[in-house]
Amino acid sequence: MTAYAIGHIRPETMNEDILRYIEEIQSTMDPFEGRFLVHGSKVEVLEGSFPGDLVIIAFPDIERARAWYASPAYQEILPLRGRHIPGDILLVDGVPAGYDATKTAAALRESAGL
Repeated sequence: MTAYAIGHIRPETMNEDILRYIEEIQSTMDPFEGRFLVHGSKVEVLEGSFPGDLVIIAFPDIERARAWYASPAYQEILPLRGRHIPGDILLVDGVPAGYDATKTAAALRESAGL
């Protein structure tokens, strides 16, 4: 099942460390079949507030997402971002093919006795 690395980041001033991080991140993802789904796109906020930017990287499964984040190659460049771009980084499983939210709602109703 596809898994995602999601970053809600709040970039500060562009500098050499950040540029180097952006230049090198792809090569750290390639061995784990990671690919950007969202990177540098403008966020359109429909409800609430969302300060910052959103990055979404897809991996074939959660194990490869974890392995990428823990890899020596990524850990080597991580401080380049971490020193200059505060944010929240998450790993999350996607839903399986054919997922139907109505089935989830039915199961939630049953478990809650509603």
